Amino acid sequence: MEKYQTGADVHELLIELHYLPSLDYMAGLLRFDRVRIEAKEHYQKQSYRNRCYVLTSNKVDCLTVPVQDGTHKQPIRDVRIDNRQAWQDRHWRCLSAAYGKAPFFEYYAPYLEPVIRKQADFLFDLNLELLTICLHLLGQRVDLSLTDWYEKELFGKVFDARSRLNARQRESDYLFYQSWPYTQNFGNVFVPNLSIIDLLFCQGPTALDVLKKSQIRVVS
Repeated sequence: MEKYQTGADVHELLIELHYLPSLDYMAGLLRFDRVRIEAKEHYQKQSYRNRCYVLTSNKVDCLTVPVQDGTHKQPIRDVRIDNRQAWQDRHWRCLSAAYGKAPFFEYYAPYLEPVIRKQADFLFDLNLELLTICLHLLGQRVDLSLTDWYEKELFGKVFDARSRLNARQRESDYLFYQSWPYTQNFGNVFVPNLSIIDLLFCQGPTALDVLKKSQIRVVS
């Protein structure tokens, strides 16, 4: 389905890295021929850069990767994870409780658990590794590259999605995604735009088909 239409000649997306990205994010990655990851921005607090949302038996839970002294003035590649906190155990316990009985948890968990549990030093590196794994589990090859410098204004055939996705958005404001309900592990009411791992654990090989059906196109 299409909600908005980009120009036919816009084939490249510019976007920052997120932690275990939302469906809105992943739908955007699959929409474009090339994706440039913003590697020269400054870190932004309270954003998808260090958090994701999953569905548990009681609620939608926010999983946050703690960072050391993260400020808006700190280059994103310099943001260190605060491994003094046992966040890895908390995240994996939550994911196991939420998705342990999901149809495809046992197939995909071995790809994700070692990466989440290891003590990565930098948030950027963790996010990039997890994104690579999620694309692999979807069976998708995306032409990804990292930016070499920060461009405040873009010219040419690039869609700038930097900082345009956030958890406070209403469904009508999603950038690349609209609900295409699938069977989730808990509840009778579908919860849209959770982390891609909700879709992967619940739908397995059909996750890509669901994601493609949920795509919308946007204007810049």
